[in-house]
Amino acid sequence: MPENISNNALILALLSLNGEIAIQKDYLESDEIPEDEVTDEEEVLDDLEQAFMEFVDVYKARAQADKSLPSLDELLAGEA
Repeated sequence: MPENISNNALILALLSLNGEIAIQKDYLESDEIPEDEVTDEEEVLDDLEQAFMEFVDVYKARAQADKSLPSLDELLAGEA
């Protein structure tokens, strides 16, 4: 990932991915998903979670260097 990504873009990506993960988990827990699509939807969730963790790693490094950024917990709790 390029180092020149702005803090704002990084924060928005984390929040967006976190929201999409929640939506995907809810969908997988619902009765709306056709049985033959469960595996595909589980793979989508895995991909979202992997992408989220990659952004988390970047954010942690950025937050360590820039003390003005909220902690990851604060960010995800909506306190930023």
